[in-house]
Amino acid sequence: MSTDDEGRHYDPDADHAFPDEKLNELLPVVAEDPVIQTYLEAQNVNAVTRKGYNDHGPKHIQIVRDRALALYDLLKAGGVEFNGASEQGLEEADEPVVVALAATLHDVGHVVHRDGHVYYSIPLAADVLDDLLPEFYSATDAVRVKSEVLHAILCHHTAEDPLTREAGVIRVADALDMERGRSRIPYEKGGRGINTLSSQAIQNVTLKPGGERPVLVEIEMVNAAGVYQVDNLLKAKLEDSMLEEHIRIVAVNTREEEQLVERIEF
Repeated sequence: MSTDDEGRHYDPDADHAFPDEKLNELLPVVAEDPVIQTYLEAQNVNAVTRKGYNDHGPKHIQIVRDRALALYDLLKAGGVEFNGASEQGLEEADEPVVVALAATLHDVGHVVHRDGHVYYSIPLAADVLDDLLPEFYSATDAVRVKSEVLHAILCHHTAEDPLTREAGVIRVADALDMERGRSRIPYEKGGRGINTLSSQAIQNVTLKPGGERPVLVEIEMVNAAGVYQVDNLLKAKLEDSMLEEHIRIVAVNTREEEQLVERIEF
């Protein structure tokens, strides 16, 4: 686990424990695709520059994708079965492809507007997938992968219930980018809303095997404002994700001088 230049933690070199041949072929193409990369930069204009929200650009996408794949690996290692790709007649190796592509494209709708962005993401992502997937899949399998990616994108929004565990992973991973680096820009511009202040309170997020449950999410806070990120955002994303029984969340306040909140566990 490393720390990026904005103070957020992620693991860009994590080894994936399950079939990832297709994923390894696809990710370099995604990283070099000028349309995808421009979308990731452009989607921050409405979100951050114009609306003053937390980061929704390339760094957010990188972290969400890394954590989504880490969640996928931990859940698979814990014996959790994924149903999205399999119910489409696709292969196990297509599961992490669906996860990675949905994580990459889930916020592209911000180029239209922050409000309702998830619904704008669907047609925009569909166009990107139509250009990308034929390089890796037959026409019929490309449609099936596209269907699962779009479902996962839609369901990162708490108003929509995931019907697959691939979609549940995206929903939860989106909320796991909560450290202070994500709110650096609005904070430096004077933003003091609850999303900014609560993100500033989160020092570190770590994913690891959880013993009784496949995944343990450990959240280190430096003051009680971080409770908002955990209780109002992450908890809401975990509910109805199809993963509630498989993920344990522990948040700890590490500031000794502030005893208002010492430990929260879900």
